[in-house]
Amino acid sequence: MFRRIKNKPLRYTVISIYFIILFFCAIELNFLWLFGYSPNIKDIKTPDMNIASEVYTADGKLIGKYYKENRTPVAYSKIAPSVVDALIATEDVRFFKHSGIDFRSIISSTISTAKGDKRGASTITQQLAKNLYSTRNRKSQGFIKHIPFIRTLVFKLKEWMTAYKLEQYYSKEDILTLYLNTVPFGNNTYGIKIAAKRYFSKDPDQLQVEEAATLIGMLKATTTYNPIRYPQKSLERRNTVLSQMEKYNYLSAADYKKYSDRPLKLKPGELDEGSDGGSYLRSAVSKYLEKWCEENNYDLYTDGLKIYTTIDSKLQKYAEEAVTEQMKSLQRRFDGVWGKENPWRTADGKEIVDFPEKAAQRLPYYVSLKKKYNNNQDSINYYLNKPKKMKVFSWNGEKEVNYSTIDSIKYYAKILNTGMMTLDPFNGHIKVWVGGIDHNHFEYDHVNQAKRQAGSTFKPFAYLTALEKGMSPCDKFTDKRVKIEYIDNGQTEYWEPNNADFNFSGREMSLRWAMGKSVNSITAQVTEKVGWDNVVKYAHLCGIESDLKSVPSVSLGPNDVSVYEMVRAYGTFLNKGVKTEPILVEKITDRDGNIISEFKAKQERAISEEIAWLMLYMFRGGMEEPGGTSQALWEWDLWKNNNQIGGKTGTSSDYVDGWYMGITKDLVTGVWVGCDERSVHFKTSQTGEGSRTALPIFGKFMERVYRDPTTGITQGRFPKPGVEITRKYQCESPHLEKDTSSVDSSFTDSLKVSTEKEPVDTVQHP
Repeated sequence: MFRRIKNKPLRYTVISIYFIILFFCAIELNFLWLFGYSPNIKDIKTPDMNIASEVYTADGKLIGKYYKENRTPVAYSKIAPSVVDALIATEDVRFFKHSGIDFRSIISSTISTAKGDKRGASTITQQLAKNLYSTRNRKSQGFIKHIPFIRTLVFKLKEWMTAYKLEQYYSKEDILTLYLNTVPFGNNTYGIKIAAKRYFSKDPDQLQVEEAATLIGMLKATTTYNPIRYPQKSLERRNTVLSQMEKYNYLSAADYKKYSDRPLKLKPGELDEGSDGGSYLRSAVSKYLEKWCEENNYDLYTDGLKIYTTIDSKLQKYAEEAVTEQMKSLQRRFDGVWGKENPWRTADGKEIVDFPEKAAQRLPYYVSLKKKYNNNQDSINYYLNKPKKMKVFSWNGEKEVNYSTIDSIKYYAKILNTGMMTLDPFNGHIKVWVGGIDHNHFEYDHVNQAKRQAGSTFKPFAYLTALEKGMSPCDKFTDKRVKIEYIDNGQTEYWEPNNADFNFSGREMSLRWAMGKSVNSITAQVTEKVGWDNVVKYAHLCGIESDLKSVPSVSLGPNDVSVYEMVRAYGTFLNKGVKTEPILVEKITDRDGNIISEFKAKQERAISEEIAWLMLYMFRGGMEEPGGTSQALWEWDLWKNNNQIGGKTGTSSDYVDGWYMGITKDLVTGVWVGCDERSVHFKTSQTGEGSRTALPIFGKFMERVYRDPTTGITQGRFPKPGVEITRKYQCESPHLEKDTSSVDSSFTDSLKVSTEKEPVDTVQHP
C-alpha cells in the first residue's frame, strides 16, 4: 500500500502516522504487557478516589473519619469562583479552549525548554489523569519501565490519552470539580473542602480571593508553600497567583493590589485526624464493622461510607463531662491517699519492689532489647533508665517531661482509668461509649476490651437464680457466719466468706434487703442453696459471655467480665426478660446518601417477664431498703416526678475495681473505675469503694441528662408489671431507729444499719 504512494515525503508521513496509531493502540491494549495498564472507559466513568468514610452520631453529628487520604468531595456549586479563577490562571489558562491536550502550550514549552527556561505544559485534565488514575504507579508500568526515555514518553502519552477520554466523557465543570476534589494540599489533606477547613476553618464556597490564591499556590509544591510551616514563602507564592489572575483579567489592578497587600491570615481548623481510630468510639466502630466490610467487599478507609452510629451526641457529651469531672477529682484523691508512697502492693499491703522492672519486661520492645544487648541485663537496665523527652497525659493537659522508660511506667501505673456504656435495651442501641480517659495515651478500651472482677455487681445473678428456683423477694435468710463445703479436685474444701466489716448482724433479711444492702453472707447462702453452677448458667443466659469459674464464691464477683457484657446482661432485666444484643451502628450509606445496610439488634427471651420485673423490684432495693448501697445517689438532682432508679455497686478485693450498674425506666448504664495495673489500688473503703468511685459518674451523668429536656429521657417510675406477679414481693420494711449521729453525709436517708460500710467482696478463691 505504501509503495503506491509515489511522493516520498507523503509516503513517509503516512507511514509515520500509521506507526504512531499502532503505537497508541499498543499502549492502550498493553501489547505483550510492555506498557502497563491504561484506564478504560469503565475507569473513566467511575473514577476511583480514596474517599474518607465518615462516622456520625444517631442525630447527625460528625464524630470521626477513616481514611488513607483525608478527602471529602464537594460539588462545583459549593466552590468559590475565585478558587476556579486562580486555578485556571495559574495552571491552565487555555483550559476552556482545548480538549485535554494543549498543543500550543506543548510547542511553547518545548521552545522555552530549548532556550533554558524549563516550563511545564500539562493541562489541568492531564494532571487530573495522573492524580486520579495513578498513571505512573507500578500497576501502570510494563516491561518498558526499564528504558528511561521510552518510559517517560509512554507515561506522557498515557496521560494524553486519559485526558482525552476525560474530556469526551465529562464537562469542563466536572473536570474542575474532580481535580479540586483530588489534588493534595499537604499534611494528608486532599481536596479543596478539607484544605479550606484545615487552613481557614471555612467551607470552600466561603473562601476569600486571597485565601483561594493561597491554597492554589500550594499546588506547585505542597511542602515548600505550606502556609503553616513556611508562611513567608506561602505569601510570596500567593501573590504570584494573584498576579497571574490580574494578568489574565480575573482581577483588576486595584483588586490585585488590595488582595496582595493583605497579610497571610490563617485560622487552622480542627480536623479529625484519626484514620486509625483516634477515639475510643471511632475505634470501636471500626472493630464493629470489620466483619461487615469483609463480607460486603467494602474498604472502610477508601470507599466514602457514611456510618450512622446509635450514639446520642447529647448523652455522649454528658457522659464525657461526668467522667472528666469525677476522674479528675478521683485522681487528686488517689494521689493524696498515697502521697510519696508507691501504690503497687501485694494483697497484704507490702510494696512490690520490682514492679516497674517486671512491668518493663511486658513491653513489646523488651524482646528486641534483649536481642540488641545480647541478654546483657546491665545494658538493658541502662536503656530502660535513660531519661528522654516525652509527652505524658495529665489532667491539666499534655505535659512534656524528661522521663526514662521506668519513670514512665511508674507515672502511668498510678493513673486511674474508667469505662462507661449506656444502652437502650428495648432496641439495642448503644447511646454512650466512653472507653477511657484519653485515647491518645490509653488506647486500651475499658468498655469491651478490658475485663475486671465484677465484685458485688455480679450478686444479682445469684438472686435471679433464687427467683428462678421458686423463691420470692420476701424470702428470708439470716446474716450469720457460714461454712460452705465443696469438692475441689476430689478433695473436700471449705469456704467461709466474711462481710465487709468482718461482723455478722444476726438479723433476718429478705432477699431484697440483702441484695440492696449487698450482704456477703446471705449471698453465699443463696448461692449454696441454688447451686453455683446455676448462677453461672443464668448469668450466661442474660448476656455474660466470658468464661466463669463455677465456684462457691462466684456470686461475689471473682470472675473477670467487661462493662459491655454487664450492661447487656442488666439490659435483660429492664427489657422484660428479653436479652438484646447491643448494636453500635444503625445504618450505612454510600457517599451520595443511598442506604447500603441497616442494622437491627438480635433479641431472644432469656428469662420470664415476671422474673424480670421482680428483679427490677429487687434492684430498687439499693435505694429503698435500709443501708442500700445506691443511696449515695441522693446527692444528685435525680428524684423528681417520683423517679425510680435501680442499681448495684461493686467493689473487688483491696478496692482494686469500683463498679456501678444503674437502671432507669429508659436506660441501663455500666461504669467501671480502677487502675490498669491490678496491684495499684485505693487504701480504704472511704476512698475506693464503688459507691465513691463509679457511682458518682452515673449520678452526675443522669443529673445532666434529666436536666436537658431535649434528650427525651425523663424521670418517672418503672413500668407496672405487664403480667400477673405470682410471688410475694411487697416485703415488710424492717423497723429500725434512725441513727443521726453516725450516718455518712452522702447517705441522707440511711437508717442505723446503713452506717456499715459498703460490702467489699473479699473473695478467698476456693
